[in-house]
Amino acid sequence: MADEHMAQDDKHMEVVLDTQVESVNLAEEMCLRVAEAAGFDEEVCYRIGMSVREGVINAFHYGNQERPEKKIHLAVDLTPEKLVIHVMDEGKGFKLTDVPDPLAEENILSTSGRGIFLMRAFMDEFAVVPGATGGAEIVMSKRLPGSDNGHGNGRSSSGGDTAPQKNA
Repeated sequence: MADEHMAQDDKHMEVVLDTQVESVNLAEEMCLRVAEAAGFDEEVCYRIGMSVREGVINAFHYGNQERPEKKIHLAVDLTPEKLVIHVMDEGKGFKLTDVPDPLAEENILSTSGRGIFLMRAFMDEFAVVPGATGGAEIVMSKRLPGSDNGHGNGRSSSGGDTAPQKNA
């Protein structure tokens, strides 16, 4: 009964990874299995996988500075509405505002900031918060296929990928 606060339908998985390159593939594979089981299609699974790769690479390289004594913490929560992925390092932390915009003309040839750009583009929600370990914690989520996108109107969104029309 450790997770009394979670609804019965929620699933939680947590793993501590070593700060090594192999952890990137391991984290991606774990998250892809959950995403596939949750019903995401191949394209969305690819986007989730890329986001996890980028998050773990950032934790490995920038957060933990490739120091083997530090760990990467990965948590995956599957709720009836969405898949939530947490990637936390044991580094110094950072602010999103300090990351250069990879689309700015002066940064076009730089590789810095591209991972965060991809995670923001590929996931429905993306945030960086101070981690419990003192480092940074990336929290990103993707709404499950068929969920009503949080509107609570009782209708299912099984009618394809049509977005609600906005009045001009």
